[in-house]
Amino acid sequence: MTETDWVADLPGAHGVASAALERVFADGAHVPGLRSLVVVREGLLIGERYFHGALPSHLLPINSVTKSVSSMLVGLALSRGTLPGLDEPVHRLLPEAAEWPGAPLAGVTLRQILQGRTGMAFDVERSPELLNARDPVQRALASPRTPPPRSGWTYNDAAVSLLSPILQRAEGMSLSALAARDLFAPLGIRRFAWQRDRFDRVLAYAGLALRPRDLAKLAWMVLQQGRWQDRQVLPADWVAESTRSHGPADWRQAPMQGIGYGHLWFTGVLQGVPLVWGLGYGGQWALLAPSLKLVVATAATSPPGEKAMAQMQAVRLLVARVVMAAR
Repeated sequence: MTETDWVADLPGAHGVASAALERVFADGAHVPGLRSLVVVREGLLIGERYFHGALPSHLLPINSVTKSVSSMLVGLALSRGTLPGLDEPVHRLLPEAAEWPGAPLAGVTLRQILQGRTGMAFDVERSPELLNARDPVQRALASPRTPPPRSGWTYNDAAVSLLSPILQRAEGMSLSALAARDLFAPLGIRRFAWQRDRFDRVLAYAGLALRPRDLAKLAWMVLQQGRWQDRQVLPADWVAESTRSHGPADWRQAPMQGIGYGHLWFTGVLQGVPLVWGLGYGGQWALLAPSLKLVVATAATSPPGEKAMAQMQAVRLLVARVVMAAR
């Protein structure tokens, strides 16, 4: 495979009005932070557009969509038996955690981390502290116990960050090496970049950069129950378990409704259409609508906090319009 192995076709041949998609692209050009929007239907590339100097060949950050990629790698490790199970606590999976028996995160399980139900709140504005810490694992384990919302769901970068050392210990190689061998190579993804911490570990909660077309490949593979062309890349049962809601998530993401959380994937409904998506800060999306055989992938910049909500809403509305055009 090559980096250009998507076969393209006209949107009208797949039930999407060309004029409607062109209007979405035209409006996307007015979102300052948006860099790309890629649309795949029925396994064919029916539209893509790049904005503000971005090109199809560029590796663009996917921010917290990285979490969904980490979830895939956990599923592969479980299928191989290198991870003993989702109900194993952190202190059994990391020697460092055993040295901190009173640390709140030492007692949580893989399942709780993946489902966002560690019982601990986390201020996402403090995520840079994880990257810059002298010892990121120790910093994560030392996170204070803070009450979660009533739903029990919290978005916790510190907890997810522990997946990197856990998988590295279980598999004997880094997340980036695992991803390159087990996820990217089967899909013909040849180039990527991944941010690392002071211990040369790639981040499990953010930091991955891909071509938008390649992000769409990962989403399409998940939509196909883990298959890419004639190869089963991910276990189908893991895909099903990861992409169903295990409880509500508290983030409002209108016009999507009924927001839930699987294993580091969001779930919801848009006017009766069930959706699953990975979401990154600033408006990176890896969205799949299985009933429509539709995937939408976006790339966007990371704006300062005061501009982030408006940018993310603008990108979200564009993605929703693509879904509605495919109904």
